[in-house]
Formats: sequence, C-alpha cells, structure tokens
Amino acid sequence: MGSTTCTVAERRRAAWRMRLSSASRTAAACAAVGVTTLYGPEFLRARHIKFAAFSYLTAVTIISDATAGEALRGCWHALCAMAQVVPLAVLWRWLLGPAAQMPPLAAGAAVATAAFAVALPECTHLTAKKIAFGQIVLVSCAAVLGDGSTGGFMHPMYLGASTALGALAALFALLLPYPGLASCKVQKLCRVYAENASQRMNLYLRALTATDKQTKIELVSQSKPLSETGSKLFQSIKISEDGLWWERPWRKPTKLGERLQSMELEMRGIEYSLISSTPFQAAEQQQISEFTRAISTRIEEKIEQLRCYSPFNSKVETELVGASSSALLEPRLPSPNRGWLSLYLSCVHMFLNEATCCDSEPPAKPEAGLKRWIPSHERLMFATKCSLSLSLAVLLGLLFDKENGCWAGLTIAISFVEGRQAIFTVANSRLQGTALGSVYGVICCFLFHYEVLRLLALLPWIVVATFLRHSRMFGQTGGVSAAIGALVILGRKNYGVPTEFAIARLTEVVIGITAFIVVELFLQPTTAATLSRNHAYLTVSALQDCVKGTRTKKNQTSDEFLDMRHLNQLVSQLKGLVADAEVEPGFWFLPFRGACYKKLVRSLSNATDMLCFITHNLELLSKLAETEFGSQISNELQLFEETLSASCMYLEQGIITEPESVLDEMEAGKLCSREKRDVPVTKHNETEWPEAKVGDGDHENLREMVIQYLNATRFCISSVMKEMEDIKFCMRDIGSLQD
Repeated sequence: MGSTTCTVAERRRAAWRMRLSSASRTAAACAAVGVTTLYGPEFLRARHIKFAAFSYLTAVTIISDATAGEALRGCWHALCAMAQVVPLAVLWRWLLGPAAQMPPLAAGAAVATAAFAVALPECTHLTAKKIAFGQIVLVSCAAVLGDGSTGGFMHPMYLGASTALGALAALFALLLPYPGLASCKVQKLCRVYAENASQRMNLYLRALTATDKQTKIELVSQSKPLSETGSKLFQSIKISEDGLWWERPWRKPTKLGERLQSMELEMRGIEYSLISSTPFQAAEQQQISEFTRAISTRIEEKIEQLRCYSPFNSKVETELVGASSSALLEPRLPSPNRGWLSLYLSCVHMFLNEATCCDSEPPAKPEAGLKRWIPSHERLMFATKCSLSLSLAVLLGLLFDKENGCWAGLTIAISFVEGRQAIFTVANSRLQGTALGSVYGVICCFLFHYEVLRLLALLPWIVVATFLRHSRMFGQTGGVSAAIGALVILGRKNYGVPTEFAIARLTEVVIGITAFIVVELFLQPTTAATLSRNHAYLTVSALQDCVKGTRTKKNQTSDEFLDMRHLNQLVSQLKGLVADAEVEPGFWFLPFRGACYKKLVRSLSNATDMLCFITHNLELLSKLAETEFGSQISNELQLFEETLSASCMYLEQGIITEPESVLDEMEAGKLCSREKRDVPVTKHNETEWPEAKVGDGDHENLREMVIQYLNATRFCISSVMKEMEDIKFCMRDIGSLQD
C-alpha cells in the first residue's frame, strides 16, 4: 500500500509543479501586456495598442497550459484570425466614412454575417475562430460609437496590433527564461507514467499469485487509484503531443499516444480478469511463482523503454514499436481452461508485443469530389449558433450601454465549443468566474492606488485562476473568466470609477450569457442531463453496431476500426456529460440520477474493452484456422458469432423508449429483429482436439495457443453478455425516469 500511495503522491506533486509552471508563465504573459500598455513606448501604447483588454484575452486564450510548440500554433491561429477579419474590417470602415455611426441594429446584422462566415469553414481551428469572433465584436461596437475622427478606418489595424501583442506576450512567456518545450514535458510525463505502469503491473502480478480471494480483492483495490492516475497522465501526454510538430516541423514525432492508449486498454483487461479470478491450488503455486518471476523481468524491460522515450529519437521509436508475436508466454501456467486466466495471458502478451488494438488510429478515408466542400449539418448548426448568439448579445449590449456594450459579445465570443454543450453548466461557471474576478479587481483598486501595485496584485490572482481552471467547480470556462474579470479592471487605466466599471461589465456579461442561453434553447434545447440521456441511447446503439459488425476475418476493415474507435469516443463523451450533469444547476428539472449513469458508463466501458479483445483474438484465430486445427476453429468461430448476434438482440429488447431526437439521428433499418437470446456461450472440450504426438513440441504449442485464444474469447463474450445485462437495466431505469 505504501508504494501505491507514493506513486499517487508523486503524480500529484508532478501535476502541482506543472500547473504552477503554467500559472507563472501565464502571469508573465499578462505582466508583459500590462507593462507594454501602461509603461511602453509612447508611439506604441498611445497610437497602436488601443485594445489592451483584447491583448489580455488573446494571451490567456493561447497560453492556457500550453507549451512552446502550442504557443507557436496559437500565434499562427491569431495570425489567421487577423487575416480573416482585419483587412475586410478596414475596407468596411473606410466605406462607411470617417464620421459615420452605425445604428445598433445594423451592427448586430454585421456581426451575424461575419460570424457565420468565420464559423462555417471546417479547416479553421477553433482558437482562430474565437479570436476572430472577438475582433468582429470590437470592430462592430467601435463603428457604433464612432469617434468622428478621420482615422476611424484604422481602428481594425489597432485591434490587430493588440491581438499581436497578446500572442507575442504568450510566446515569449513560454520561451523565457527557458523554453517550455512540449518534448521535455512529454518526456517528464512519460517517466511518471512508466513508474505508474510499473506499479500497476507489479500489483497485478502479486494478485495473480495471491492464495485467497480477499488478498486478490485488496491488491486490485490498491490499483484503482493508480489506474485513475494513469488515465489522467495519458490524457496529459496526448494533449501535449499536439505541440511537438510545431517545435520541429522538419521531423516527424513518434505517435506515443496510440501506444499508451493500447497499454491502458491492456492493463484494464488484466484488472478485469483478476476481478473474476479464482485462487490457484497449493500444488500450482510453484508454477505461478516461476511465471511471475520470468514475466516481471520482461514487463520491466518493456516499461524501461518508455522511461527512455524521446519524441524525435528514431532508435527509441524502433524499440517501442516492436514486432508482434503470437507465441505463448513462457513458462506456462496451469489450468488453461480458466477463461479469466486466458484473458490475463492474452493481455500480458499484447502488452509485451505491442499488438495493434481497436483504439489505434485507423487510416483516414479522404472524401472525394464535391462532398468535401459541402458543409455538414453540424457545421451549419455551429455557424448559425455563433451568428445568432453574437449578434443578439451585441445588439442587446449596445442598446443597454453603448460604452460597455462590447463586453456582452466578448463574454461569449471565447466560450464557443463545436457540438452540443451543457449550457447551464457553462453559464453558471462563467458568471461565477466573472463575478469573482471583478470583485477581486475592485478590492485591489481600493487597496492600491498606484498602477504598479495594481499590476503586481494581478500576478497572484493569475496563479489562483490557473488552478481554478483545473477545479471541478469552475473548470476551463470559469477559470478563464476569473482571470479576465480581474485583468480588465487592474490592467487598464482611464476607464472611470472601478466599481461603476465592474457593475457595468457584470451587467453586460449577464446580457451576453442570457443571449447565449436563449439561442441555445431555441436551436438545441439541451441541458447536461438531457445530453447525457440522449448520448446514452446513441452509445448503446453504437455498441449494438459494433457487436453486429464483429467479424472473424484475418484483417479488420477500416470501417470496423472506425466503428470501434467511434464507440470509444462516445463512451468518453458520455463520461464527461455525466460529470457536467452532476454539477449543473437543477432549477425546475428532475434530480439527475448520477449513480445510474455512472453504472451505465462503467458497463459500457467494460463492454467496449471486451469487444476490442474479442476482435483481436478473433483475428488471430482466423489466421490459425489455416492450420491443422482449422475445422475445430471454424466451428468455434461460427458459434461465437451466433452468440454475439443473440446478445445484441437481447440488448435491443432492454431499450423500451428512445428520444425522438435520437431516433432522427439513427439510420433507418439499423435495429435488428427480436429473437431468442438463449444461444449459449460455447464450452470447449479438449477431447475434440487432436492429441500431440510424443516429442512434437510445435504441435503441442499450437494446440495450447488455439485453446488459450478460444478460452479468452469465450470469457470476453460471456463478460459482454453480463455487461449487456447491466446496460439493459440501466437503460430501463433511464427510460422510466423519462416517462
């Protein structure tokens, strides 16, 4: 237990150090913007940097938990946003004339048109779209105010300069005093992950040799916090990998994320098999001890390669991606007919031989012809949502207060996400973050009367806001809002009385969030609980498709890989939606059944993992069918397919109601007809298999290999059926709650 606690504590310390480093660099970027706008050269701060608040917003948007490579990518996105907005905005202001003042209604229409044009293309990154949305809002609000000067058409240029200042401040903060490279971050995370994986595998080996059930349960329980830590480390590595190419575009980084995803799947399979395991007899303990001693050395060698991982080291890449082998593990274990043991050995074999799993990236299918240029329904819905939300927020904000009307649009410009989102959760966290940051800014204005002290007071708050981004209560949206809420009060000057500005800004924030909620409810009336329920039906439908699509061919097709990968993504999304629904304000809605949804997510995750193992084992068995055991293997595979088909039909009977919105998204004719479920999982009889001749070692090895894969597949199928039973009851519970 002590080693487990130590590993979890090490992970927490590593996470704390990384967040503190991110917070200090964010504070440095904001300090650079503040010093430039308040104390920079006269020609720069008086003539060019006239939108200091947007400089802060750009810096915070780019630098959030970023590395140097990701900051370079953020600068590129800022440049793309400026290229989309600034030239056309200059031309538009010049055509309007120097003294022209647009009415708020015309400004709202202009925002709607421009936002739709920016949001529609799929090739533009979401970060570039957020920055472009903010620029559109500021340009339109400036046109409504109209200062009457002859240089009004230059305002978009000043806005572009402010955007560039924020992007450069974020970049320099990640380069100085030493570069925060993505490669270094990935290497550090890999070492921590390798230690985590080593601890988990040691616990799994100890659980295998345990002499009683209680000891097995205790050892598996000790691995639970390590599994959660490993999953978080994997997600951090996967996110950090995005910045590797920007640091060295001339070299192709290794795809470590795919390998770690397979390792996570294999370790989950080992843990699942141990939960269903039974202790060995006393006479078998000697063989078990020999096996664990031999296999632990090989496992440690494989993990040591991960400790030495380098993103651009081709030698290490070759070591990590070894050749896959189908040979049995040595030394052999007793009782080959134990299904859980066969799955255990199969997962260890995959762990050691870098087997390709269903989670790995399949080859992408390029879309041909005009189909690439036709926007999908999701793209049109996202563009319409952005257009209407921004235009309504700007219109209402300007009608209420022309001087501060831009804050209503800026509030939601940086909060859009592609796809559906939990609107009340996002609105709640943004309001709380803005209020908290504004109150802090007003208090600091009363306490400190010098601009230098106010600027210094910003730095600890930026650190606090960075940690708030990782909290469950505030999240990314609330943390960014808290930072910006204080920045726009303490990091500017000549804005009037701080309390009046804070109240006006909070009012505009409420107006913007109200417009956002109204448009969301009009276009996609979804709460987090509703999203969770609809997504649960879609995920179960995808599970049915994967079960029906499981084949016994040598090579899985690209469509089958895509279906399995899509199912994994749906399960992950459902887990996130359930977490959002648990913290969402209840209002007049029914209480959210969090326990039921968590059980459903757990069963779906287990069923998905088992399907991956089934697919892997069936592919190996289909290759072995060309051997002398071909007829026996073919008979078993046919029975496996019949069992999976019957299980799918049984699951369909458990779904008694489906939301209309989900039915519209499902293809007609996908659901199979209801038939009997009672197709038994096949029982293996060794007497049906040809016996090995004396001294024929290859024949015996092949025979044991086939038996092991068949037993592992049989155990996985029975596990899928058990998980489907739980899924059926969970879906009935969800359906009865809806009724």
